[in-house]
Amino acid sequence: MNKLGPSLMCTDLGNVEQDIKELDNAAVDFYHIDVMDGVFVPNFGLNPDFVKRVREITEKPLDVHLMVTDPSRYIDTFAEAGADMISIHAEATSNLQGDLARIQAHGLKAGVAINPATSLDVLEYVYDVTDYVVVMTVNPGFAGQKFIPATYDKIQELSDQIKKRGLQIEIQVDGNIGENTIPKCKDNGATMYIGGSSAVYNSTGTLKENVQKTKQLLA
Repeated sequence: MNKLGPSLMCTDLGNVEQDIKELDNAAVDFYHIDVMDGVFVPNFGLNPDFVKRVREITEKPLDVHLMVTDPSRYIDTFAEAGADMISIHAEATSNLQGDLARIQAHGLKAGVAINPATSLDVLEYVYDVTDYVVVMTVNPGFAGQKFIPATYDKIQELSDQIKKRGLQIEIQVDGNIGENTIPKCKDNGATMYIGGSSAVYNSTGTLKENVQKTKQLLA
């Protein structure tokens, strides 16, 4: 089943509880929370206190995306804050296997995020400790960027590798995911979709309307 996760970096931070309750009622599948340190990417994102607050509001799974240098420093913190899933960037750690195993040791799902120019070869020896792969379809750091078409082939190649190995690893796509990009991502094997300004937070509709429209594309 294809899953939709709103990117809370795009939500109205002055009305977080109201937005999440509306999104819960619209039957989103999970929430995506971007954490940025201003070093790995040139922007700052959300923090453990935000995760704790969201955890108090909703029972939906919380997917924490660590766009930070040396993510091993933060795994325990976000696990304790209430994350259900944590993804780390292959480019940001010197111990990818160990960090993924550490996430799983907390009873959480472990994800590997890879930037558009990063080869799938980085996954070769960590498939056994990976629950999902985040294929970045834009260069990470800011909302509203243009989708990089070459990532369609990467999604397809990753899907083929997962099937070839007989694994149950999900493929998450993140970056300008909307009506113009979802169909081909779906055809190529993506199963988890991050809804930001191109979908869930599109100014043309309400949150509920935008979720319904996006879910129709995923059906």
